[in-house]
Amino acid sequence: MAMECLGGRLCSASANNVPLTPIDFLERAAHVYGDATSIIYGTVRFSWRQTHQICLKLASALAQLKISRGDIVAAMAPNIPALYKLHFAVPMAGAVLSALNTRLDSATLASILRQLEAKIIFVDYQFVEVVQNALDILSPNHKCDKAPLLVTIPECDHYQPSTCSVANNFPSGSLDYNDLLEMGKADFEMMQPNHECDPISVNYTSGSTGDPKGVVYSHRGAYLNSLAQISRCDVRDMPVFLWTLDMFRCNGWCCTWAMAAVGGINVCIRTVSAKIIFDSILIHKVTHLCGQPRILNMIANASASDQNQLQRKVTIVIAGVLPTVEVLEQVANFGFNIRHAYGMTEVLGPAIVRQWKPEGESSALDHEHEMTKHREGLNNLLIQGVDVKDQNTMKSVPHDGKTLGEVMFRANTVMLGYFKNPKATEEAFRNGWYHTGDLAVRNPDGYVQMKDRRKDIIISGAEIISSLEVEAVLLSNPKVLEAAVVGKVDDQLKEVPVAFVKLKEGREASPEELVKFCGDELPSYVVPRAIFFEDIPVNSTGKVQKFVLRGKVNATAVGWSL
Repeated sequence: MAMECLGGRLCSASANNVPLTPIDFLERAAHVYGDATSIIYGTVRFSWRQTHQICLKLASALAQLKISRGDIVAAMAPNIPALYKLHFAVPMAGAVLSALNTRLDSATLASILRQLEAKIIFVDYQFVEVVQNALDILSPNHKCDKAPLLVTIPECDHYQPSTCSVANNFPSGSLDYNDLLEMGKADFEMMQPNHECDPISVNYTSGSTGDPKGVVYSHRGAYLNSLAQISRCDVRDMPVFLWTLDMFRCNGWCCTWAMAAVGGINVCIRTVSAKIIFDSILIHKVTHLCGQPRILNMIANASASDQNQLQRKVTIVIAGVLPTVEVLEQVANFGFNIRHAYGMTEVLGPAIVRQWKPEGESSALDHEHEMTKHREGLNNLLIQGVDVKDQNTMKSVPHDGKTLGEVMFRANTVMLGYFKNPKATEEAFRNGWYHTGDLAVRNPDGYVQMKDRRKDIIISGAEIISSLEVEAVLLSNPKVLEAAVVGKVDDQLKEVPVAFVKLKEGREASPEELVKFCGDELPSYVVPRAIFFEDIPVNSTGKVQKFVLRGKVNATAVGWSL
């Protein structure tokens, strides 16, 4: 059926206008890669043909449970085959998947479930208690006929009964995942989206500044970002992807769908450790892995018995604040090809990825060392719809390496909006761009250098202080394990920087020693006025909760005066 005509002659029709959706990658993989391995989980292996059939059966079973177009199906599980398959099966039933953070406490989870109103919750045996507690919190507000159905996932695979090794005690009224599979039919005709901008998933932000927000992805955005990930991660023929990245993070940065697009192998693991990483690379010939900076620290600090020299280069993509140059060089020396990603949930994960090279290697970037020094910096890959703009005038900042602006996006891989939160969506999309809240400068060669989150920047008199730059200096001290810098209210200067530091085990340092250390590296107005030694609060995804530190340091309680 024609949708739009151009010049009265050429028209958009069903033959040339098919909705873009990543679930089509699986059907293609089943035909093109059929018997090739799709998933490895311990001793269990699946082929792409098997994976396609299982996903059809799951989608069929969901339809039998009266799941219809637009309904939300939630899942709380580690990186196991069942969660991978749900990334296809749920949208194949016309529903919307919400993969939940497995580190959430029951109270936070209850808040999310209250907003989601999921019809079904898939829950791994490991997280039944936290989900049940969350539902108990909600129970006064739930009528019996609206309570979600729990589908429990045992540590047992339907097609490999020998893997059943854990006694699973599940709540009454729940449905076993394998029994659900038995209900399904492999000849089920999957549901295509009515429109490519229909939602495919809801992913929740980490809530580093307050309550988590549900970020809605479209089929189109997920499709395009999956293809972009193949390029960003330098995926070649026959990739083997080790799931060190949580699938609940932006649907695994869309790598869940990208691996189906290229017929790669997904190595699923329940937990992450240095031993598992090195063993998986050796046994399964892993080519790619992704994750947070803690993965680099894990690899760098691996015991001698766990580590081994890689037989081939392995690409590792890391998003977030990079660790010290020493850690990066140690990981690179093992044979890892490190790529640094910048992005966020609202842009479907990493939006820009750049190569990191040891300082001794040649680089096309004059600012390569600055990137490692400040630990957040990006090479502008000239992606359309990425800019650094003045927040008031909406004009691009000059390429002078000095003028601060906000990083903004306008692209097909930006979220549809925040779930049930039109006010937050409108605020984020003002002036026709997505406002990230990240401040940066642009250097003469186009290189974009991150400075700080807008909410974390410190205004001290006429000076603007980047908390990230001060943290980078503190972390370069061999005695410091963690550091966080925030602004304390000051009557004369508006704010002054103060630091919270956690020392490495067995190391000692005084506040005066670290203040002097910073003074040797930074201008006097940037040096922390005080340093406090204590554990640094982080949220469920490991992000520092600076709003907690700001509240603490600006409290009137005795002991916090400078």
